[in-house]
Amino acid sequence: MLVEAYQAPVFNLCMRMLGERGEAEDAAQESFLRAYRGLRRYDPERPFGTWLLSIASHYCIDQLRRRRLEFVSVEEELPPLIEADPHPGPEEALTTAQKHEAVSRILGALAPQDRAAVVLRYWYDLSYEEIAAALSLTVPAAKSRLHRARRLLAERWGERRAERATIWRATNEPSTV
Repeated sequence: MLVEAYQAPVFNLCMRMLGERGEAEDAAQESFLRAYRGLRRYDPERPFGTWLLSIASHYCIDQLRRRRLEFVSVEEELPPLIEADPHPGPEEALTTAQKHEAVSRILGALAPQDRAAVVLRYWYDLSYEEIAAALSLTVPAAKSRLHRARRLLAERWGERRAERATIWRATNEPSTV
């Protein structure tokens, strides 16, 4: 029953962290196994979901450290941050897919703990206190990681927009030759 309730959030976190479906499935399974083995250490004063996501995020961070490779963009589409049209037109669907791919690529540039903090905050809506507990950080350290990650995300998004504007101008301005 607990696996059914938390299967999707744990898998999605692992997928966002590891970027590879097979690895994410293995990591999610390992997270549940570690939670089961460590159940006596669970503090009922804390939300169970936060505790479980912290186990998953720590496991994924360990996997990323072992891998020591550049994070590859996520193959699975990110969940929308706002309600999207369930039946978009082709142009809107393409634009949305391109934005999701860009966000995945930009997230991949973050350090593993920064990426985990962003995913926990914006996809799982955890508080700073919950993020700090999940990542074994102090609350100020969690806030600092999120601030740094947001700044980097904003910079990269700005660079992406500037590149797209340059390409648009180059393809749409009349030639002077």
